[in-house]
Amino acid sequence: MSAITLFACESQPIVIEGLRRILESEPEIQLLGTASSPSEALPRISSLQPQIVLFDQSGGPKLVFRFLGDIKAASPTALPVLWAAELAEVESFRALQLGARGILKKTLPVVAVLQCLRAVAAGNIWIEHNVSNHVAGFLNRRQIPRLTPREREIVRCLCRGMRNREIADELSITPGTVKVHLMHIFEKTGVKDRFELAVHGSALLGMETGEGQNSSPLALSEGALPRGDY
Repeated sequence: MSAITLFACESQPIVIEGLRRILESEPEIQLLGTASSPSEALPRISSLQPQIVLFDQSGGPKLVFRFLGDIKAASPTALPVLWAAELAEVESFRALQLGARGILKKTLPVVAVLQCLRAVAAGNIWIEHNVSNHVAGFLNRRQIPRLTPREREIVRCLCRGMRNREIADELSITPGTVKVHLMHIFEKTGVKDRFELAVHGSALLGMETGEGQNSSPLALSEGALPRGDY
């Protein structure tokens, strides 16, 4: 099995040194290079073509969003992972929509960093399990309202990244009916939108079968990201 190749863009040298030391004991992850800023990182990313680009948010959300596009231009196959101290939920979602394949908090333990890198390299989307207070309450109480069989089918389709029309075709119903079912699902579960439903759909479904997830990070297939329509 070939090693996972990684490039890190991080403004703090001590963090880079810590990452380097961690990866010394992980032979399946190879740190190809590092940079302290996006402008320094881009030409090296273009030259090295790493599998994963791990980068911080020191320049703020606008720079992060621009850098995601720059990474794609420099290395179309690179998988960006945002390594953030703090990031609002809406900014996390925006980063994922722009191509990030992982959202990794710097407060997480080393094992979570490694889990994230391995999951992203395997083609998954990795994000810390972070739901709205309403959804978290349901999960913690294990008392989520029961979804109908049709609603469960729609959640499964959405988690596969399907649009409303594709869900309608799959289930032989109209797009309007899909939209009505989604509205009912949002009301029952407390999920705010289809993106949050895609992220947490498996956990919400699992609550009804006793297989729900409470606090572990989520690794989603790329197709699980919603694509626009509501």
